[in-house]
Amino acid sequence: MKKYKNKYRIPTARAAWWNYSNNGAYFITICTTNRRHFLGECSKGKMQLSTMGAIVQGFWFEIPKHFPFVQLGEFVVMPNHIHGVLILNKPDHLPVETLHCNDSTPNMVWPKEAIWPTEVETLQCNVSTPPPPRNEYFSKISPPPGSVPVIVRSYKSICTKHINKILPDKKFGWQERFWDNIVRDDKAFNRISNYIINNPRNWDKDCFF
Repeated sequence: MKKYKNKYRIPTARAAWWNYSNNGAYFITICTTNRRHFLGECSKGKMQLSTMGAIVQGFWFEIPKHFPFVQLGEFVVMPNHIHGVLILNKPDHLPVETLHCNDSTPNMVWPKEAIWPTEVETLQCNVSTPPPPRNEYFSKISPPPGSVPVIVRSYKSICTKHINKILPDKKFGWQERFWDNIVRDDKAFNRISNYIINNPRNWDKDCFF
């Protein structure tokens, strides 16, 4: 394995043979730090979201507003992870631009105990076109704008920033990486969709339980 600045670099978990900015459907799983039950509890096949779980759910549904080429498939929030399907459908002429996430999210439904800041502000969502790389090394390892890693990184960032702003004592965080599965055909898409829908019902059998 090659070194950078005399340090080993952890190889990417993404499929090296695939361009993650390609159009297609992607099954995404993101876990919380140490798989802690930040996001709620699952009982009798139903999820009861915590405030953090409601925020995580709300920002997921905001993704297409900031990445207009993204459509959402099935999605579920579990106690210590989320599952969702991102469908990239980019026109050839899609421009690259700087996007922001609106921190006010006025259309979201929040639990009664949710603490909401009094001021409305715009948070940078880490989705803007990255600056020119400092050297060829960074150019090679930086994911392209509009790719799945950039979308997921942006989503994780805005969730973490927002939750830790209104609930700083909870010390919320995500695991550094995420899992992805490139959905190859309709059969796989239906199987994955059914898995996501039935995840709360099968929670006690889940590998993240």
